[in-house]
Amino acid sequence: MTIVFQVLAALVILIAGYFMLRGGGARHQAMQRLLLLLFMVAAASSVFLPQLWTYAANLVGVGRGTDLLLYIMVLVFLGFVATSYRRSRRTENDVTELARRVALLAVRSPQGESENSGGE
Repeated sequence: MTIVFQVLAALVILIAGYFMLRGGGARHQAMQRLLLLLFMVAAASSVFLPQLWTYAANLVGVGRGTDLLLYIMVLVFLGFVATSYRRSRRTENDVTELARRVALLAVRSPQGESENSGGE
């Protein structure tokens, strides 16, 4: 059963990588919210039902429930990093585009030139 968990973990890593390269949108935000809700339910259940996590860990071939939670946290963190990276790259691209537009506007219409050409 250990191989099942390893395959699932690798799959989650690949999905996080896919989302890092893919564009976002409303569906992506909805998926993030759904996963966050699922994570909060899992966190609450770990406090009230630790034996459930030990049982789940044994099913997938992990020794203890706390180890399984640690592995899940690492995977969630990777997803967060991928999402943050994408958001950062998108912001950098937006700032670059805005800087280019401002530079072009400054070259096309210098402030002193527009006042002198209107009165002649």
